[in-house]
Amino acid sequence: MPDHVDMSNRLADETSPYLLQHKDNPVDWHPWGPEALAEAQERQVPILLSVGYAACHWCHVMERESFEDEATAAYMNEHFVPVKVDREERPDIDSIYMEAVQSITGQGGWPLTAFLDPAGVPFHGGTYFPPDTSSGMPSFMMVMEAVIKAWDERRDEILAQSADVRTRLGAVALIAPRESDLEPDLPVRRAANLTEQTDMELGGFGPAPKFPPASALDFMLGQGETAAVEVTLDRMAAGGLNDQLAGGFARYSVDERWLVPHFEKMLYDNALLARTYLHAWQVLGHERYRRVAERTLDWALAEMLDPSGGFYASLDADSEGVEGLFYTWTSEEIEAVLGDRAGRAIEGFGVTADGHLEGRSVLHLPAGAPPDEVDQELEGLAAELLAARAERIRPALDDKVLSSWNSLMISALAEAGAVLGRDDYLAAARRTADFVWDEMRSPQGNLLRTWRNGEARLNAYLEDHAFLLEALLDLYEAELDPAIFNRARAVAETMIDRFADPARGGFFTTSHDHEELIARRKDVGDHPIPAGSSSAALGLLRLAGLTGERSYRREAEGVLKLLAPATARQPGAFGHLLQALALYHSRAPELAVVWPGEGPDGGAAALLVEARRRYRPNLVLAAGPAGADVPPLLRDRTLVDGASAAYVCESFTCKAPVTDPAELGKELDALDQRND
Repeated sequence: MPDHVDMSNRLADETSPYLLQHKDNPVDWHPWGPEALAEAQERQVPILLSVGYAACHWCHVMERESFEDEATAAYMNEHFVPVKVDREERPDIDSIYMEAVQSITGQGGWPLTAFLDPAGVPFHGGTYFPPDTSSGMPSFMMVMEAVIKAWDERRDEILAQSADVRTRLGAVALIAPRESDLEPDLPVRRAANLTEQTDMELGGFGPAPKFPPASALDFMLGQGETAAVEVTLDRMAAGGLNDQLAGGFARYSVDERWLVPHFEKMLYDNALLARTYLHAWQVLGHERYRRVAERTLDWALAEMLDPSGGFYASLDADSEGVEGLFYTWTSEEIEAVLGDRAGRAIEGFGVTADGHLEGRSVLHLPAGAPPDEVDQELEGLAAELLAARAERIRPALDDKVLSSWNSLMISALAEAGAVLGRDDYLAAARRTADFVWDEMRSPQGNLLRTWRNGEARLNAYLEDHAFLLEALLDLYEAELDPAIFNRARAVAETMIDRFADPARGGFFTTSHDHEELIARRKDVGDHPIPAGSSSAALGLLRLAGLTGERSYRREAEGVLKLLAPATARQPGAFGHLLQALALYHSRAPELAVVWPGEGPDGGAAALLVEARRRYRPNLVLAAGPAGADVPPLLRDRTLVDGASAAYVCESFTCKAPVTDPAELGKELDALDQRND
């Protein structure tokens, strides 16, 4: 038994709020790192790896039941090296051991509990383990005792399996690309597949639990599959998944109706969904979608923005130890706030006498879709309820800043700012982009993963670079600042240099100079957030359109050849990759707009408004003063009789310039129809 078990564990110097939540546990936690691995080797005991995140309800439960229990902690300290990981800080660790546990048990989730040999190779695991057997599950202590018995009696057998386990966990990185050409009709077929799989009554794909499929919906909108998208967006917006008082979406719905959410609010969901609702407004014209997009972004700006300019990671599901208590209501609570006007709110928000969750009701819109016309009376009552809710004890905030999730929010704010004419969104997008660029890079200029209280740390991953590439391109197309474009190109070059796989194509999750883990993997799957591989492909294809550099297209093609076959099995899990495939196969228009003088005049502004009028996912846009050469798409574009002009191009070959926004719209619409 180690002689330090009565001392504070080693998490006090970490910055992750999740790790800091465990710093006073009697468990002698280590953060992931060489010290923990060295101690396991020295003592020849297994590593007990526990992975979670700050907003995770069952992570809190397991902490209260087991990690704060002195007897349980003493057993863990004596027989294991306990290691605690924040999955949001270390997605590389999480993905390796989540796959291992899923292969062992057939399911996954958080808290993730994995048992590793001293070299870090997993041999057993699970998710949440209860403190006793009352639920019909083995207790956590029983599981640990069985693991130690196996380690003591079958150690040679466990260690002999190590090489095979390493190979299985690195298998995705060994996939070779298909030699045949990518099928041009694949995006159309996959969009039809997704429509066939949609629940046309309740929206979404498959049974509960239901996660918001933002990337798949964006892809379907781009392919014209609007009916399935509309029912899903309406049901999500009307349900308890959407906070009817303040805006912002919860992580997922525990039921098929989107009514009762798992109440944690994640930055990434809201960034992605804000864009999807914005795109749906552009395509379908329903004002309700514009309102949802703006309410979601307004919520993020109000509740999730650090004064330094970055956005926080998440809000907890729990308050006062109860999941959803902050967000749910009883009729009596509403009556206490609204008096004799309570009946209208009780009816309008579907409050029932017996509630939806332990006697409390989740506010939602019972009609199943938000109205296009604002119900002013209900809006006023909602404002009063929101003010009353603000007096409650709030859920805990995970105030770390992640570069990848912040990049998703930069994209959402930049695009919404440009499309909706919201200068406040554009200013917020620029401020956050500057924050990431200035505060979340190492002295050597390398991007870092996480920031909190003035300290940035941990190597960034592929998704951090790829999302930032897309974000900077979105911000460039919104602000038209060539300095932002130059940043985007620098990120792309770094991403290729540090993450590309020259042997098989595509990109690794970790950089070439990252610490060595038991497997080096490649990102696959775009649900709930885009994979780094998919984002890299889409960003590089857009960059190729702005620069004419075919090398960017070849790098993206390597990703598509590796992963396109997987879309046949689960198209809903590859929404972002399918967007990249659609762009790859389209005759994507390149639009260059030039104007006289330093800034855009009225003519250029009108041309830009027309370009942004519709959702055009395959359009790349460059604009600047005549004579500019950054991005390269602007080179040699001249004015027309001294007036601002727009050039519609394909592969840098341009049609005659136009000065009339209506003519530009006709040309772009014709290209959209040709690509349908």
